[in-house]
Order: sequence, then structure tokens, then C-alpha cells
Amino acid sequence: MRPVPSIIAVVGSALLLAACNEQNNSEQPQSQAAAPATQSDLALQVRSASGISAQRLIAGEQAGSLVINAQGIQLLDSNDSPVATALPGYYDTLAVQPGTAGLLAASHDLQRDQPVILRWNTAGAASAPEYLPSTGYPLEDLCFYRDQSEHNYLFLIGEEGLGQQWLLGEQGAPSRLVRNLHLPVGAKGCAVNTALDALFISEEEIGIWQYAAHPETDSTRRIVDLIQPWGALPEGPEGLAASPDGLLALDTGSNSLHRYRWQNEQWQHDSWQLTEGSKPEQLSARAKDDTLQLLITDDSGAQLLTELNGATHLAGEAPLPEVVALAQTEPVPHGGDAADDPAIWTHPSVPELARVLGTDKRGGLGVYDLQGRELQYLPVGRINNVDLRKGFTLGERQIDLAVASNRDRNSLELFAIDPASGQTTGLGDVPTELTDIYGLCMAQSPEGVVYAIPNDKDGRFIQYRLDGSSGQVTAKAVRHFTTETQPEGCVADDARQQLFVGEEGVGIWTLSAAEDKPTELTEVARLSELLNDDVEGMGVYQHQDRPYLVVSSQGNDSYVVFDAVPPYTAHGAFRIGLNAERGIDGVSETDGLEVSSADFGAAWPGGLLVVQDGRKRLPEGNQNYKLVPWQAIAELLQLP
Repeated sequence: MRPVPSIIAVVGSALLLAACNEQNNSEQPQSQAAAPATQSDLALQVRSASGISAQRLIAGEQAGSLVINAQGIQLLDSNDSPVATALPGYYDTLAVQPGTAGLLAASHDLQRDQPVILRWNTAGAASAPEYLPSTGYPLEDLCFYRDQSEHNYLFLIGEEGLGQQWLLGEQGAPSRLVRNLHLPVGAKGCAVNTALDALFISEEEIGIWQYAAHPETDSTRRIVDLIQPWGALPEGPEGLAASPDGLLALDTGSNSLHRYRWQNEQWQHDSWQLTEGSKPEQLSARAKDDTLQLLITDDSGAQLLTELNGATHLAGEAPLPEVVALAQTEPVPHGGDAADDPAIWTHPSVPELARVLGTDKRGGLGVYDLQGRELQYLPVGRINNVDLRKGFTLGERQIDLAVASNRDRNSLELFAIDPASGQTTGLGDVPTELTDIYGLCMAQSPEGVVYAIPNDKDGRFIQYRLDGSSGQVTAKAVRHFTTETQPEGCVADDARQQLFVGEEGVGIWTLSAAEDKPTELTEVARLSELLNDDVEGMGVYQHQDRPYLVVSSQGNDSYVVFDAVPPYTAHGAFRIGLNAERGIDGVSETDGLEVSSADFGAAWPGGLLVVQDGRKRLPEGNQNYKLVPWQAIAELLQLP
């Protein structure tokens, strides 16, 4: 246990807002229950605050506080004098978020039964309130979150384990629902620590839980602390407030304050007994230099003021740079983990008429335009990966051929694409030798021979030579090779006759794409801090001077760019973040991707990257595909 910090009584009013949000993203820590701590009495300064039902301190240069009183919601300066006209009405719950553009606040309007968002600029002038739709269930608490890109979010915590996360609009744009939350049934309070990227929830008579605050994460929860005898909390937490190094919590039943600091990959716990006779209900905190100033409000309206030493700011890891998608496809028809792998078809004369093919591994193949509109859906079964090549001879005609791995029949599912229009039709399937087909890519020799190269979960790859001269597509196995563990992603650099294959939990390998060449695998990259498992989709960008290999680093929701020629230099990694202006959510848990340097028109300078999005937000829905201009990636990573 850490030593108990010294306690200093605050002289005068507490002035500033909860240190609810610190500096940007870091990797989510593996939380665990805090160890019990020895309690000591906490010295408090008590003042009367009759008529105030809630108060939050304001941090930074905007010294003051925000209160709910008989006048409504009132902004106060450092001397507790009103700064602006109160917003009249009846409210409960209160959250505050300071920023460079002014002050954000949120509350629950009891008369309208709606959450309300309030904004003041740096001069103290208020904008018109923005009312969010009624949740349909009682609200217990609300709290703000700001991500690494300075997007502001609001969490709404309700009864019966229900909640929501909203993206707040900027410059007059309306706020948007990002996702619905599934929380503990007894959730009472919330707080967000941005340095930890963590949303904390207090559960009545149970304990404190930690969730990831970023919307592009799952809803996995971790224990911070539990009630005795399973943890250190005497009875159960209610009020929460973030601190620079973790979290503060009130245990109302035992009249105690608890501090949790994230140190050495675990929670360090300290606690103090509050003044006898007080019944603490609400907690607000703010960091000032190396101290932490607290405002505790009890059920009689009295304010308890104190200060803690040792407010160490957590040093978050530097976030990866981000680009944004400019378009997204309509969601695939099936829910759950359904979308998987895209392919890109280019039009011979009109760049804007290009198509994106995307697998729905619960049902079929979707075909989309560059605005993301679904043009076709072919319900051919559980297809996993798809690729295509142009100029395939089928009897007396030339087609563009797409092939997908069909997991229903362990076969190659075939599609003809009209070279003039992009219209896609099914050609049936051909069997393979594989028993659990998984990924697939295609290759084309300098002579125009087309290959399909599926793989099996057991590590087997089979290279099939495809022939359509009879009017029916046939497949002949011409080469076999293996990885030691499960693969999926692969891609061929036709210009250099090189194959790249991904071994999900190991790394990236390469070998010749020619059917008569050796099958020895050469290492391109191993898992590392840059490349996180699973290694998933990959594509080759044909730069005029050098090719680039783009790989989905699924474990940290990013994409790594390598040279596609020895020594396979890594140029860095990036993420695809939220495009608030266009209402396109960020991307996470990408399986498949495809990239092309072809001309797609002025909207896609330098080419196009298409990725599968494993979590559809803003609002929630079935998975889809996101489209990103290559030029944004090249500029971000300063690619040669």
C-alpha cells in the first residue's frame, strides 16, 4: 500500500472543475481489485451551502464552479458570484468539461425528462441549450469524455443497467448517439479518466467497475474494487470523481473517501474516514499543481472541502496518428461478426464507377459504389475472403473474375464481373482439398494465368490454376505450402510475382508467386510493438517507384505500412478515426482490407484503401466497410 498522503484544509471556496479528463489516450491497463488500505481520519473544512443540490468544480483558467440551486443551473466565479444568468428549471445530476473553446456542462431536466447540454464560451456567454431525446429510463448520472482527437462525448448512466454514449456536436452541429451501453443493474455514478481511457461505474452494494471509454472498444469490464470481504470497500460506492492518477470514490454507508491510483500496473488504495455525522453523497475534484482539491456535498447541503497531496499525472503512451474515412458502405445484412474482406474493381474508363466487393460471411457478397451504396447482394453462403483479377477468358468472352472462399462447402465461389459495367453474377463454385477453408487471395502471372490461393485453418495453402477455356471454370492444384499455425490474410504483388501471407499469431512471410518456384517462406516481419496480433488483412499499393504492403494489426486497431521489397522497412502505423463532420465512425478490429493506386476520381487522390470495420458505431449497427483516400495516409506517414 502507498503511504497515506498528507491532508491540508482548503482556505476559502473550492473553485475549479473535476479533473475528470486528463491528457490523451494510453493503452487500456489490465485492472484488478485494489488491496485493502488502513484508514485515517480526513480533516475537512465545512461550510453551509443551503439550497444547492449539486455543485461541480471547474478546472483550468475558467476558475469557478457550476451549481444546481433554486434559480436553476448557475455558473459561479471563484468568489461564488454568478457569472451569467441562470438557466431556470428543475434539474438533477451535473457534469462539467472545460476546454479551450469554453465550458461544457450537462444535466437532466426533470420537467422535460431530457438530458440537456449547456455551452459557455471563454467570455462567459451561453449558447442555447441542446436537449437530447429522453432515454425512456431514469438517469442516475452523467459524465464527459474527450478522446485524443479532441472529440467530446457524454455518457448517460441509467437504471436497470442501461446507458448511452453521445458524440457532442461542434459549431452548431447536433449531437449524435454513438452506442448503447450495457452496465451493471445497480449503476449509480460515473467518472472518466482520459489518461487511462477509462469509464468508471459505481454499482450499488457491489463495487467499482472499469470500462474502456473509447467508442471503438468492446464492453469488457474489469474490477477496480469490491465491497468487503471481496474487496476494500466497507459498504458500497456512490459518488465518483476522476483524479490525475486514477479515481476517487465515496462510500456513503461507511462515511468514507477512497482513492485509487494506477501504479505499477495495479491499483493502489488509500482511504479516509470523513467527519462524523456527515452523509456524503456527491464528489467533485480538480487537480492544481501537485495537489487534488475536493468538494464533497452531503445530504444536508453542507459542503466539505479538503485537499490531497501527491496528485501525480499519469503519462499516457503517445497515440498513433489518425486518418479518417470519407465514405462507408451500407451495413451488411447479417448481424454479429459478419463483414470480413473487401476487393476493389476498377472501371476501364470512368474512375468514379469503380466498385467495392465485400464479403458477408454469414450470407453472401455485397457490391457497393464509391459512395457506399449497395448495388447488388448475392446470397451465395458463408464466404470469408474475396479477391479479383481482370482479363480472364471464359469460353468466348473476357470477364473480370472474383473468387471467394466458401466455408459452407470448402470451395472456391466464383463470380463474373462485366468489364464494361461492373455487374456481378455468380458462376457457382469448384471444390478444394481443404477441410476448413479460411482465407484466400489471387495472383496473375505475366502470361495472364490466373490463380486462386485459399488457405485452411491448419496452415495449409493450395495454389490453384484457374482455367475457363471450356466455358466452365476449372481449378487445378499446382503448388502446396504451409505455415505452422493459423493463417488468413494473403496478397500477391503481381508486378514482382511475390506472395505475402499472414500467420495470425506470428507475423508476415513471403515467397514467390510462380507455380514452379520453391515454397520456402522468408520472414517479412514478426509480431512487435508496431504489429500486434492478430495479423489479418493485407494489400499491396503499387507506388510508381516502390510498392507498399499494408497490413491490419488487429490487436491494437491499427494498420502498418511496410516496403513490399527487401528489407521490408516499416514506415509506421496509423488508425482510422472518427469523421465527425461526415458522421462516419472510426474503425476497429479490422479483418480484411484492400488497397489500390488506381485512379478513382478527384475524391480519392492517390488511390483508395478499403477496410472492414469490426464495430459499427454512430449509431450502432451491422458491420460495414470504410473507404479512405490513400493521399491522407501517405501524407500522415510521410511516405517517400
